[in-house]
Formats: sequence, C-alpha cells, structure tokens
Amino acid sequence: MRRNRAPEIEIKTPAQLELMREAGLVVAQMLRATSEAAGPGVSTADLDAVARQVLRDAGAKSSFLGYHGYPATICTSVNCQIVHGIPDAGVKLAAGDLLSIDAGAIVGGWHGDAAVTIAIGAASDSALALLAACELALWRGIAAARLGARLTDVSRAVEESAESSGEYGVVREYTGHFIGSAMHMDPPVPNYGRPSRGPALLTGMAMAIEPMLTLGDRRTRLLDDEWTVETQDGSLAAHFEHTVAITEEGPWVLTAVDGGAAGLRQMSELTREPVARGA
Repeated sequence: MRRNRAPEIEIKTPAQLELMREAGLVVAQMLRATSEAAGPGVSTADLDAVARQVLRDAGAKSSFLGYHGYPATICTSVNCQIVHGIPDAGVKLAAGDLLSIDAGAIVGGWHGDAAVTIAIGAASDSALALLAACELALWRGIAAARLGARLTDVSRAVEESAESSGEYGVVREYTGHFIGSAMHMDPPVPNYGRPSRGPALLTGMAMAIEPMLTLGDRRTRLLDDEWTVETQDGSLAAHFEHTVAITEEGPWVLTAVDGGAAGLRQMSELTREPVARGA
C-alpha cells in the first residue's frame, strides 16, 4: 500500500525571495492606495480601479484577476462579508462600515498576498476591538513563524491570541497558505489547532498568514456569486494577512514596507523574546 506523502514545500533562493519582496511592496502600495481612497460614497469598483492603476504603474500583474475565473483585481468584503467579495459599482461604502481589502501581485513570476480591514469613518467600539484583535492575531502568528518551529505553532499562536482578546469566532473553513511561484500552495495554514504539528519551518519557505475573526459565530456561507463568503449569523468580520518568509534572522514580512520590523518589535516587547529581523 502506498502512503500519502506530505506536500513538498517550495524552498526559495535569496534571489527568488527578493522578487517576492518586490511583489510584496507592490501589494503594500495597493493596500495603502485603496485604503486611502475608501470613504463614504466610494464604490468598491472605484477601489478596484485604484488597485489596477498601482499595478500598471509598477509593471506588475494581479494575482487575483482571472484566478479560477475571479473577475477583479482585489477582493472587497464589507461588514458581514469575510473574504472574496467582488468589487461592484453598486456597492457604495457608508460611514461605520468595515471593509476588508485583499490584494495580490506578481513580479517576475513570484507572488505577494496581503489583506487589511479598515473602518470607514467612525465605527462602533466593538467593531474597532474586532479589528484590533484580528490584527494582533496576525502578528502573533507571524512572530511564531520562526526557523525550526512547526506549521501549527503558527496556527496555535493565532488562535490563542484571538481567544485572549475576547469572545470572537475564529473562521476555520478558510485558511492561510504557502506561497511563492503560485499564489496558493500546499499545505494550508489554519488559524486554529494544536501546536508542534506539521512540517518544520525552514529557511526559504514563505507563507501567507491570514486570520479571519467574527463578532459572532465562526460559521460561514458562500453566496450565489460563488466567491463571496459571509458570516452565517450576519455578524461583522475582519481579515488581516501578510506574506512572510522564513529566514535565519527571523520572520521577514514581505508585504510590510518595513519588513515587519515595527510589528515584530511590538510582539518582542510583549513576549520578551527577540523575533524581529531588519527591513
């Protein structure tokens, strides 16, 4: 009998990681530009146009457009939508909305992928707390992505952070993923689970860590467009993501302008452990 083998994880050379870094910086610019353009009365299709212009200016390609037929450059998920919302001229943002923007770029055949959730104008205290909890869970997961750790050490760090922040739903049906010469690569990176399981993290691996939290139940449903995922109970959702490379110096956040230095420094201060590498 032939046994199932664990997926072979792509190991990047330093030069390949540099191309991923270039793609990651384009993604960072896409998220910055679309976040700055978002506001009451702006449509999610308007934001997609902003993202397309950033890609054109950078000479990069979209990881999303055409992926399994996906029709847009970014994903824009509003309020109870968790991920994969399709930009639409008829969806106009309003004060108090939560907006998740997910973007991907390709440079020289190598991918970067990241997401951020923002409040449009003033949002409720509970909504802002949800955003803070989800972003913290992301950075806790990133800080756990160290050379020699195992895959589910990242998963458990995300889950523990979410649990310590409050009574949030941790979405299970959708996960992070490894990334490199393709956007979605095996194995998946769950946001829950027992530690010390799965493959060891080695220099040259890269993963997209992306916690998704809800203000209510963690269960999801897929809409009729076969892309948009929302909470079953209609509660608000948040989604944050970064692409992270495993290096001997620590996690390198390829989609953060500073390489993750500020976020990792904050995690180091919280845990009293050195985790940051330079930008």
